[in-house]
Amino acid sequence: MTKRKLSRQQRWRIEKVQAERSDRASKRDSKLDQALSEGELGAEQNGLIVSHFGQQVEVEGEGGLRQRCHVRAHIDGLVTGDSVTWREGKPTGVVVACNNRESLLSRPDNHGKLKPVAANIDHIVIVIAPEPRAHANLIDRYLVAAEAIGIRPILLLNKTDLINDDNREYLDSMLTRYQEIGYPVTRASTAAERGLDELKQTLYGHISVFVGQSGVGKSSLVNSLLPGTDTRIGALSEATAKGKHTTTTARLFHFPDGGSLIDSPGIREFALWNMDREKVLAGFIEFRPFLGMCRFRDCKHEHEPRCALLDAEAENKIRPERMASYRQIIQSLNEE
Repeated sequence: MTKRKLSRQQRWRIEKVQAERSDRASKRDSKLDQALSEGELGAEQNGLIVSHFGQQVEVEGEGGLRQRCHVRAHIDGLVTGDSVTWREGKPTGVVVACNNRESLLSRPDNHGKLKPVAANIDHIVIVIAPEPRAHANLIDRYLVAAEAIGIRPILLLNKTDLINDDNREYLDSMLTRYQEIGYPVTRASTAAERGLDELKQTLYGHISVFVGQSGVGKSSLVNSLLPGTDTRIGALSEATAKGKHTTTTARLFHFPDGGSLIDSPGIREFALWNMDREKVLAGFIEFRPFLGMCRFRDCKHEHEPRCALLDAEAENKIRPERMASYRQIIQSLNEE
């Protein structure tokens, strides 16, 4: 996606909005300082961000109490999964510090900024489905992002009850490519109630985030895995066979027997303009044994002689579909 140039008037409007936000944050901080000095807030305690609502976040305290909180102006980019220090208040509390993160999954937004998705996770569950059609390049982009931050990715084929003669070969072939290089693949159907127990075992004891296109059934999975959650779900658009955005903010849920699950809003694109060629290369894990073995140090792996990646592709050690997907991502880095 090509970055759109802003006019002078548009830049002025953005600067005006940012200045107004800064002014509101300063006034809010003054009120919080007054509440602190007058003893209206409780003692500091550890908490967990379980959801985000514009200028406020929902924090879960050590005893399970949940309360909406303001955030001190000097704290940037809190996200679901963050560990924080906060103080209880009436009617709202206040987050006074963000604790160190073990991990952070981010994605570029349409305004050229990195947008955090979830923090302190150790599993990324990439959810796909027969409908809307699963695209390998989008999966590869998620995998590259996961590998870049050292988080274990899992592929989940949901809605297996929709597999038919028209899509079975396509899905099997695509998933086989990922299994061959070591990525775990699991299958489930909330409608047919298949594969849910296996999925629970996979998620047990971990902090996982569901990512994927709108309409692949992430919220339905949450409702099935955690009865009583009643996460909002929606049907596919009949005109486009694409999902409608029913989850608008990432939300964290706890499993009764241990572990947590974050349901994130669906997206149709996952840009990687924040990464360079070397990071993208490293994100294709089957490429790694051949990196640094090309004849030329600045090899672009396109048509150069004695390119280790091209040789590996010719010897069927690298799938041509994955090589094509890599090239598509690299090409997009110059366009996004």
